[in-house]
Amino acid sequence: MLAIGSDHGGFELKNIIINYLESEKICYKDFGTCSLAAVDYSDIGLDVAKAVASGEFQAGIVICGTGIGISIAANKVPGIRAALCTNSFMARMAKEHNNANILALGGRVIGSELALEIVKTFIHTPFSGESRHQARIDKIKKVEETYFTKE
Repeated sequence: MLAIGSDHGGFELKNIIINYLESEKICYKDFGTCSLAAVDYSDIGLDVAKAVASGEFQAGIVICGTGIGISIAANKVPGIRAALCTNSFMARMAKEHNNANILALGGRVIGSELALEIVKTFIHTPFSGESRHQARIDKIKKVEETYFTKE
């Protein structure tokens, strides 16, 4: 199951992605926002990230105007590897090499057609599992253990 959320700057793109998910019968939960009224990207990014980090959802998609703020917020949650991607190659590498579990997009930066290609790539690309990539992810986990404390 996929967690998805956006602020007002990503609201329209989120709805386009949701239409795609529904057409492909991909299960998801929408964490908001539900209109173009201004909301804080940090709240939505953290809600999606917590849901993914808990294991309730396999992956997530977060969207704000540029994708920058919401990806920064999501990456504050231990266990989250949110990748801001602007093309399909980045999405493929984020999954294959970094085992990214959240895709971040900029609703005001990329068009809907490109965004859907990025989403498809992210969803359908597996982690390579190569030991060199896993070793790097393990180093990131050690950093989290050093600098983050559980609440």
